This record gives sequence, structure tokens and C-alpha cells, in this order.
Amino acid sequence: MHVYEVRPRCDKRRFNLISDVLPFGRLWYGEPDAISNAINYAKFFNRSNDSVIHIYNHTGNVIETHEQGSFPYRVVGNPTPVGTLSVFSRLDSILAG
Repeated sequence: MHVYEVRPRCDKRRFNLISDVLPFGRLWYGEPDAISNAINYAKFFNRSNDSVIHIYNHTGNVIETHEQGSFPYRVVGNPTPVGTLSVFSRLDSILAG
């Protein structure tokens, strides 16, 4: 199983996607929809493997976990009824402020 981490950067310039299976160890996402792009990258390159994606906040706590594998893609943990995109927008605003 491949494990990915989406973590805010120390310099507060968006997010890093971190994993042992990435060729250079981490990718930097700096665009406004950085979290969703990082998750989509991990989903796309692991579509034939089981994978887990952990999303961390700036204090180092896991706020969401996504799992993908032989089962359908789903959000595990604290899903919000308002939808995934609004969660990413809210997280971006929390980390930016």
C-alpha cells in the first residue's frame, strides 16, 4: 500500500505532496486548488494500487484521510456534508490566515 501525505509548507506557500513512491520524494503545489490537485495526482498514479492519502493541517494533525484501492474511492474520517471542494477551500483559507 502506498501512503501519501499532503502537508502545508513551512514557508506558508501552499502544500507538499510527500511519499516514498514519488521519484523525488515530494512535489510542491502552489496553485489555489493545491490540495485537490495533489489528491488527484496521487489517485491517478495509483489507480492500480491500494493507497492512502492523509491531509494534515499546519499543526501536524490529520484532518482527512482518503483511501483508494480495489474498493471504490471514498473519504474516511471527518467528511463534511457540504462537499469536498468546499473543505479544500475552507482549509486553504484557514492555513492562509
